Amino acid sequence: MSSSLGLTPEIIRYLAHANPPEHPVLTRCREETQKLAMARMQISAEQGAFMQVITRMLNAKRVFEVGVFTGYSSTAVALTMKELHPVGAKLLACDISEEWTTKARGYWRDAQVDDIVDLKLAPAAETLDARLAAGEAGQYDLGFIDADKTGYDAYYERGLQLLRQGGVMLFDNVLWSGRVADPADTSADTSALRALAQKAKADPRVHAAMTNIGDGLLICVKR
Repeated sequence: MSSSLGLTPEIIRYLAHANPPEHPVLTRCREETQKLAMARMQISAEQGAFMQVITRMLNAKRVFEVGVFTGYSSTAVALTMKELHPVGAKLLACDISEEWTTKARGYWRDAQVDDIVDLKLAPAAETLDARLAAGEAGQYDLGFIDADKTGYDAYYERGLQLLRQGGVMLFDNVLWSGRVADPADTSADTSALRALAQKAKADPRVHAAMTNIGDGLLICVKR
């Protein structure tokens, strides 16, 4: 979602003024993506700023992202990672769309973070499984999931294995434009999001909190 759920244009402008200025490449990515038919898939600028702060709090050096789209979130996080770790930072980007990730590659290059982004064009569950098989369990600081909602549970389980203790996973769109609160909506996507929320709430492996950042952001900290 290109702006947080329920915010007025006036509040959005205030947030943009109150937050640190966007990197010029992020501004261009956001503005150019807004012209696309699927613009609603892009995270908001304030969510990007939040993710940069989380990256900094975790001193994140290894990150995975499921669902790249045109690259706003990955560019925002990678900029902070590279500032923190000029050498050795790595962001694993998982997607299946050549079309969208071609745009993302351009923004990564222009932001000079393309050297730390490892893009894998394949079903994300397969990519994460391969990383687990390669012995990377417990080696990631942060994960961001913004992809097919019926796949969230699979990404949750694999991501939890990849995270170190104290690492964080962020799940986007968990309010689903308010549809999760509508008992009449029993669609597969909505049902999957409700199930994830209940699972994280009861899961002794994580500390979880749901927020209304963007279209709802579920924050899970690995115990």
